[in-house]
Amino acid sequence: MCTARGNFDEVTTRFYCACVVEAFDYLHSRYIIYRDLKPENILLDLKGYIKLVDFGFAKKLYRGHKTWTFCGTPEYVAPEVILNRGHDISADYWSLGVLMFELLTGIPPFNCIDPLKTYNIILKGIDAIEFPRTISRNASAMIKKLCRDNPAERLGYQKGGIKDIQKH
Repeated sequence: MCTARGNFDEVTTRFYCACVVEAFDYLHSRYIIYRDLKPENILLDLKGYIKLVDFGFAKKLYRGHKTWTFCGTPEYVAPEVILNRGHDISADYWSLGVLMFELLTGIPPFNCIDPLKTYNIILKGIDAIEFPRTISRNASAMIKKLCRDNPAERLGYQKGGIKDIQKH
């Protein structure tokens, strides 16, 4: 249920994020990274399920490889993209954490009018962000696991893969 502030309750957020995870599972199994997750790129079908749109930044990228293209919406860009360290599917998991926060609060966690300031906030990390009390402990934990500075530590990128996100 959407509130007047433009955010969703936890049940609705969980459903939409689960739909995104399924879309990522499909794309990643075909070696495609999406790289532009944000509310504007999510449409709903007649049954209420999400459809990702705008594949302009999507890229075929095989396991073990990285890409260095700087792209994405500033509030959703992973630290490794900003630092030009190369990125892969773990950048999609970062953006899922940002989306989850935005769906629950109505604003992304890393938010500033100036994109350069936004990037600096991102580089300070998710632990520097104050979470509203309205976000449950479980949701906060998941967002923090998805938005780890080190891509190898992100939920979904470890041994259990995307199934770790699905279990959470």
